[in-house]
Amino acid sequence: MMLTAPINQCICCGSTELILQKILWPALVDEWQLSTQETEYIDRQQGLRCGRCGANLRTMALAFAIGRCYGYQGIFERFVRKFTNRRLRVLEINEAGGLTQYLSRLPRHVIARYPDLDMMSMPYSDGSFDLVVHSDTLEHVPNPIDALKECYRILSPRGYCAFTVPVIVDRMTLSRTGLPPSYHGNSEERANDFAVQTEYGCDAWKHLVLAGFKECRLISLEFPSALAFVGVR
Repeated sequence: MMLTAPINQCICCGSTELILQKILWPALVDEWQLSTQETEYIDRQQGLRCGRCGANLRTMALAFAIGRCYGYQGIFERFVRKFTNRRLRVLEINEAGGLTQYLSRLPRHVIARYPDLDMMSMPYSDGSFDLVVHSDTLEHVPNPIDALKECYRILSPRGYCAFTVPVIVDRMTLSRTGLPPSYHGNSEERANDFAVQTEYGCDAWKHLVLAGFKECRLISLEFPSALAFVGVR
C-alpha cells in the first residue's frame, strides 16, 4: 500500500514533539484479523501523539477536517481564536480525544457524553448546531445510521458533522451482530460502551448518505492512518 508522507508537526498546537507508542494488543489484532501493515497504521492512528498537547493522530485528522470545512488550513489552536469561528454552535459528543481542550474555548460549545446522551435520540431541536463533532464513537453505537440521522437533524443548513472512525481501508464495512464481542479501549476493558458494533471499511461514507447527507467528504491528513469524514447538511 502506498503511504503518504508522515506528518512532522502537531496540527492542533504546532509542536514538532511527536511520540509513537503501540496501542493494539494481540487479542484485538486477532479479532480484527489485521495484517502486519494494518496493525502498524492503526497503531499509528491511535498511538502517535503530541508531546505538548497530547492530541493523537486521529484527533489531528479531525482538527484538520474541521479547519477545511471553514476554509482554514493552519494550526487548530488559532482556529478557535478567530472571531468568526467563535460564533459557531458546536456539539461535541463524548470527548473527541485531545480536541476538547480547544473546542471548549468556543463560547457556544456544548459537550454531551454517553450514557447521558443517546446518539440515536438526541434531546436537541432541529437546526440547533452548526458543527457536530465525534471521534471513534460511531462504531460503538448499535445503529450508526440512526445516530447520523440525528446529527443531520440537529444541524443548521450547511452545517457539518465531522468525525473519525477506525477504518481498515482495504475492507468493506462489517456489522459485528452475531459475532463474538470485541472491545476497544484496552485489553482489560469489557464495558458495554466499549463494545464494537461496526467495523468500518472503505465504504464507511455510505452511512452518511443513508442518513440523509447529500454531500460527504473524506479528508486525509496522512493516508491511511489519519482519515476523517464530514457530512454536509
